[in-house]
Amino acid sequence: MPAIVVLVKNVPDTWSTKTLNEDFTLHREGVDEVIDEINEYAVEQALRIREANPGHEVIALSAGPFRAQEALRKALAMGADKAVLLSDAALAGSDVLGTAWALTSAINTLGDVQLIVAGNASSDGAMGALPGILAEYRQIPSLTNLSSVAVADGVVSGVKEAPEGSYQLQASLPALISVTEKTDKPRFPNFKGIMAAKKADIAVLTLAEVGVDPSQVGLANAATAVTAAEPRPERDGGEMVYTDGAERIYQFIQEAIK
Repeated sequence: MPAIVVLVKNVPDTWSTKTLNEDFTLHREGVDEVIDEINEYAVEQALRIREANPGHEVIALSAGPFRAQEALRKALAMGADKAVLLSDAALAGSDVLGTAWALTSAINTLGDVQLIVAGNASSDGAMGALPGILAEYRQIPSLTNLSSVAVADGVVSGVKEAPEGSYQLQASLPALISVTEKTDKPRFPNFKGIMAAKKADIAVLTLAEVGVDPSQVGLANAATAVTAAEPRPERDGGEMVYTDGAERIYQFIQEAIK
């Protein structure tokens, strides 16, 4: 059966305080985690594509520790057919290149994958590079930052929004897409879906089972590294201007460009 793989990620809750470990990785232990909100939009698009193309199945895929199963269960509750977790201690600290390599290797085990759906950028890393790297590894077209998506007759199409304008894109399957929060709002799981997700079996794969050598992933083998970090400065109250606003703006710009 042709498959639509949707990538999901367990991330620290948006309202939680985020801190870094000594090696500059994000501290996750003991922090409330949830499915990344943008992934809910990706799941919604995967489900809508399945509804418009009967005979396909939606497989939710995540990479991370066992607690990442919570994100997968949310995808199942929304309506995904299956869930797969790639979990291995050697994955810890992987950069985007290593993560993409591990994910593409896991996808190779999932059968006839015709479409990969991802969010445009995770809320914890915010790089937005993984979809493009994953498509490059797989040598398939990538349509990124889409605000609308449609799949019909073996072709995926969508509207890509960029600062300079909007573009209508299309590509033949197999392909990869990433979506933004301007796509259809995620559905709320119903009670039946929630209960089924709680009982569902989630397949857990190791690096060995997907053919990835530990030397290709992990913090010690990352091709990129964070060498320094500092807290974001607190926002001040700014300056309130009640009269002669245009003149004050002109002065502010002149001072800034000196």
